[in-house]
Parts: sequence; C-alpha cells; structure tokens
Amino acid sequence: MLRSIESRASRRVRRHMTVVGFAALSILGPGVAQAGCSAPVAVQVLGSGGPVSDDARASSGYLVWIDGEARLLIDAGGGVFLRFGEAKAKFETLDAIAITHLHADHVTDLAAILKSGFFSDRKRPLPIIGPTGSPAFPGMRTYMHALFDARHGAYRYLSGYLDGSGGLAKAEIAEISAKSEKPQKAFANAAFKLSAVGVMHGPVPALGYVVEVRGRKFAFSGDQGGDNPDFTAMIEGADILVMDHAVPEDAGLVEAALHDRPSEIGKLAKAANVKKLVLSHNMARSLNVLPKNLATIAEHYTGSTVVADDLMCFAPDGDARK
Repeated sequence: MLRSIESRASRRVRRHMTVVGFAALSILGPGVAQAGCSAPVAVQVLGSGGPVSDDARASSGYLVWIDGEARLLIDAGGGVFLRFGEAKAKFETLDAIAITHLHADHVTDLAAILKSGFFSDRKRPLPIIGPTGSPAFPGMRTYMHALFDARHGAYRYLSGYLDGSGGLAKAEIAEISAKSEKPQKAFANAAFKLSAVGVMHGPVPALGYVVEVRGRKFAFSGDQGGDNPDFTAMIEGADILVMDHAVPEDAGLVEAALHDRPSEIGKLAKAANVKKLVLSHNMARSLNVLPKNLATIAEHYTGSTVVADDLMCFAPDGDARK
C-alpha cells in the first residue's frame, strides 16, 4: 500500500509496505520483528533511511538472523543502536560487523553499539570489516583507532576493543580493498560466508556485500552509483537484494554518481536475476516520487519489490516461519 510522505508521522504506530511484482514477499511486521525475525534465516532492516532526519527512519543498518539469533550486522548509521535494541538483538551473538563505507549515516552508531558490549559477558573477539581508505577517507583500521586509541582516541576509555584489555572483546579489524574487482572473502564460519567487492560511490571508498547461508544468498548494495558490473556478478541469483534507493530518475550528475537512479536499480536487479528487491536508504527526494520510481524500476525488473521500513523482516521465498 502506497502512503504519502505527509502521513509518515504515524509510522511509529503503523508501518507501511509497498509490493510490486508477481509474488508477495515473506514479511514479518514490526510487532513480530521486535522479538527478532522468526524465519530460520532472514534479513532485518534496522534503518531504512538516509542522512536526513526528516521522516522518522533510522539511517542504514541491517541484521542477518539465523535460528533466532542476530549473527551479522551490516552498517550502523544513526538510530541503528536504538533499533538494535528494539529488535531484541544481542551483542554476544554477533559473529561480525561489516561496514560498507564511512559516511556518517552508515557508521556513526558503531561506537554506541560497541559501548553496549561493555555490559555484556562476551569474551570472544569481534571481527569488524570495512573498506580501505583514500586521501579523503580513513580506512577501517584508521577509523577504529581514531575512536579507541588508548592515547588519542575519541573514546579512549574503550581502548580495550583494540587490545582486548579491560574485559572488552578484542576487535579483529579487517580491511577489504575498495578497488577490488573480484569478490573477496571478508568473513566465514560454520554458519555463513561473507564476501565483498568494491563499488563506485563517487570519491568514497565503498563495498558491496553478499552473505551466503544455508544455500541462500543475501546481497547488500551499500551506497553505489553508476555501473558496478563486479557487484552485479557477485550477487547473481540473490534471494534478497537490499538496494540503496536515494534519488529520483532525474537526479543530477553529483547525486547520480553517488546513488543509482531507479532505472539503474531495475536493470541491476534484472541482470543479477535477484528474487526479491528491497528498497532501503530511502530519502524524501526518492519517496516524494515513489510511484514514479517504482514504475521505472518495474520497466526493467518484474520481480517482487518492497519499500523497506525500519524493523521489517524479510525471509526467502519458501522458508517457513518458526
């Protein structure tokens, strides 16, 4: 059901959903989502918004749930700390945190989530993955040291995240080249495999991710603009693609260099043969023309398309709820 941008003030009471395509998605509403996603494997949107606080959405953040436990966090923008708690996710169950890029609306709540770990009984290390840097942006290691370095860090009282002292879980920091043209192994354990590839996001070093778990594939575009054929190839056949939806079709050159236009979203989803398309990183400039954007996407991609809202859960087709 399409809802006007003026009605968004009521989102905290009732969440909306838009579906386009042949098949409806398996979605668990916010009432269920607050207890976590109940499908055996699922993706939960913690933050479906962007960098502007104008529509009651948290900025970018996503959880991968496996058997009722939050196992992977991708991005931690503003508001994700609150949504993480509302989803009843546990810091102790996270196997890894992956960051697509270091724009504030994708990483600013990372420190808050790690602070919460001070009150957990977690002992095992916590892998934290992100992109390499550039002259204008730090890499993931430099960023973490800027936060937690024992002498110069902004939050030096949590320096134990860098060395495992003070009862804190040591962060195992890994950088993936933002210039990589082939999928790189970012993390793997017995539960899932995480791969990453460099994507174009203007001058910002950025990664796209794919998670493989129990024969399912979940893809996360992060923010990207223009043609990213390596990402398209990596996510081939994805059960769910969570895609940046931040600009209208008539976006200017600068905006289009940072974010895919609706026609590019549709072409990417079609080329990768994804089964479900979830539009996130929504902003007023894209939501104000939502029917037009959806129609443009549908000109190229005829599968199921949903406009994400905070705390929505998505399970692959055919996966039963618990």
